[in-house]
Amino acid sequence: MSALVALIDGSIYSQSVCDHTAWVAQKTGYPVEVLHVLGRRGVSTAPADLSGAINVDARENLLSELAAFDEERARLAQKRGRLILEEARARIRDQGVETVNTRLRNGDLVEALQKAETDAPLVIIGKRGEAADFAKLHLGSNLERVVRACTKPILVASRAFKPQNRFMIAFDGGDSVMKAVRHIAAGKLFSGMECRLLTVGQPSATVRERLQTAESVLRDSGLSVTAEVREGQPESVIIKAIEAEKIDLLVMGAYGHSRIRSLIIGSTTSEMVRSCLVPVMLFR
Repeated sequence: MSALVALIDGSIYSQSVCDHTAWVAQKTGYPVEVLHVLGRRGVSTAPADLSGAINVDARENLLSELAAFDEERARLAQKRGRLILEEARARIRDQGVETVNTRLRNGDLVEALQKAETDAPLVIIGKRGEAADFAKLHLGSNLERVVRACTKPILVASRAFKPQNRFMIAFDGGDSVMKAVRHIAAGKLFSGMECRLLTVGQPSATVRERLQTAESVLRDSGLSVTAEVREGQPESVIIKAIEAEKIDLLVMGAYGHSRIRSLIIGSTTSEMVRSCLVPVMLFR
């Protein structure tokens, strides 16, 4: 059965993920699956080479103590993970969502998500993770990996949820954003909201034709839509428009280029998610 997948890690963004998930579930009627992944231990606590440093008996005792320490740490991580999931379930159910399942997994987050997302209509994740208070200008270390690997739409939750009344589609005419337009038109999530279609670039005949096509698709679904083409740098123009027009959510295509190219020329996707104070829904 299809279910929304909410990724939480126990950070301050986890509560926001739960609130955004509850909003989506209430509007769409989908059940929820909350996923928490305990990462692999990348470094052993045992020294790499103890030969010659201490005698055999001391080394065996030390290794035994380290093994016991690892077991206790793993047990506590499991306990913490279950508590995080139970708190998330309670928070989402308190907002009127009846079916909320939880799943605790060990291993790599992306691998766990690829298994969980098979029937998911949407994945919800926080903009930042456990280091959020210390890295306010940086995205979570797993966010780009998740977005690049996930085949489903992803809602990147902002730090705190607020009522969603107006959304903007950053429309570049590409396949990803047209996928977003069709998804929005066919679904229930955006019903009753005002839609702002904004293209940033030269107002050519081709650009206007694609924008009009998207506007027609959205209007035919019953949405109230306004569309416009503006010149300038996409990141700055879109962010200013979001602030000036009190937009509650941004929709856009995600990572149209390879990681290597993004390292060289930067990534509009990362910059928009980093700079926007509103949630961002991404489509691959």
